[in-house]
Amino acid sequence: MTNLRPYLLRALIDWIVDNDCTPHAVIDCTVGGAEGLADYATDGKLVLNLSATATRNLLVDDHTVSVDCRFQGRAVHVSVPLGAVTALYARENGMGMVFGAETSPDDASPAQPAERGPKAKKAPTLKLVK
Repeated sequence: MTNLRPYLLRALIDWIVDNDCTPHAVIDCTVGGAEGLADYATDGKLVLNLSATATRNLLVDDHTVSVDCRFQGRAVHVSVPLGAVTALYARENGMGMVFGAETSPDDASPAQPAERGPKAKKAPTLKLVK
């Protein structure tokens, strides 16, 4: 099965920029391969501004996202695995996408059916019709 995440990331970044918004990516710094970013993270998460004015050399390939950016005035090269990108959104309106954890077919377990309790009864409502 083809990994569609790099295509989705590229398409979302283009869509956000085409709509005159600023793309931001949420990076999970606890994912293996995202080391070195913990100094800049809050609660293990880091929000990267991916706009052309804030970064240089943005590259989304089949396995990683890499970009040159600045943290606290220091130039830093960031390279993280695709699985570390947990969300991509537009700063101005919050539109974007949240990504789930990547699993291999071997890790997938059959879905357990949700347990259902008794149906909650809805309170009656009145609607005024003129």
